[in-house]
Amino acid sequence: MSAPRRPVVLMILDGFGTNPSGRHNAVVEASTPCLDDYFSRYPHTLIQASGPAVGLPDGQMGNSEVGHLTIGCGDIIRQDLVYIDEAINDGHFFDNKAFLAAIERVKRADRPIQLMGLLSDGGVHSHIHHLTALIELCRRHQVTPMVHIFCDGRDASPKSALRYINELESALQNSGGAIATISGRYYAMDRDHRWDRTALAWRAIVRSCGERGEEAAAVVEQSYKKGINDEFILPTVLPAAQPLGPDDEVIFFNYRKDRTRQLTSALFKPEFDGFERGDYSPITVTCMTEYDQWYNLPFAFEQEHPKQTLGGVVSRADLKQFHCAETEKYAHVTYFLNGGRGDAFNGEDREIIPSPDVATYDLAPEMSA
Repeated sequence: MSAPRRPVVLMILDGFGTNPSGRHNAVVEASTPCLDDYFSRYPHTLIQASGPAVGLPDGQMGNSEVGHLTIGCGDIIRQDLVYIDEAINDGHFFDNKAFLAAIERVKRADRPIQLMGLLSDGGVHSHIHHLTALIELCRRHQVTPMVHIFCDGRDASPKSALRYINELESALQNSGGAIATISGRYYAMDRDHRWDRTALAWRAIVRSCGERGEEAAAVVEQSYKKGINDEFILPTVLPAAQPLGPDDEVIFFNYRKDRTRQLTSALFKPEFDGFERGDYSPITVTCMTEYDQWYNLPFAFEQEHPKQTLGGVVSRADLKQFHCAETEKYAHVTYFLNGGRGDAFNGEDREIIPSPDVATYDLAPEMSA
């Protein structure tokens, strides 16, 4: 008689660390009777979550996306940051067909090109070196770059935007370009279908509507005086901005996908119901990577595909699997854990539990799932 099948649980504690120091260490200071019991009864081990162990450069901090991807694939997948950096260093970045096609289209239309993304060196969603390489590409082809910057404050320190703005403005000096709008990532990079946030960023970028400012640095400084850090800077329109039309082109230089989709959808989809756009003609967006296989948008770099995934192995064995998380981490336990696969495997069920509707999770730190 065969033994009854019992469930096997893969439980991912996102952000859980093992530093033995108790100073400012919530994990060490907390009472964790359930975890203590699990660790005493079940196999467990420590894994490296940064640098080459997860396909990132040496010294580069890990993040939730690459952690789930590496766990789900059981292998090191070379990350977007690495191969885009390599393309810049060996010069292939400047021959990229997707970039050159976008540049050719705006040259024919006699329009500047719109560069959009997270201004940061955090290396999680983007890197400022990729933006400065795009500006150099524009200079070589005599195209004016108009830059729409999203301030970080999460993967970089909460008040680091001025340093990145100075670096960006230095790169723009010989290009004829300028910063057109500035926004905190809270608005421009929402991923939880809080479309009111996305709408504010979209209206600043597309309609040149919203808060007004004279210089990017001044907007940041004024925000700091109001107690607003980089992540939450209100979408603000600067003097160089112009309303966008169907002949305009956007290059979205974020390479991580999950926080690009809402704004990208609002820009390019003919049929869109996230918020009211009024009389609007969709704009072509060239993406740094393939944000969604159904978008059918041009993209510059293709991610390495894993040979196999945990979900695929379970499915081929005709076993059932259940993936569950709240809104904030749903993409991580589905798309990323499955190696960048959007569709569920045969035998895979999924459930999403809504995250609390709060600005920051210190206001409601308890888990929903």
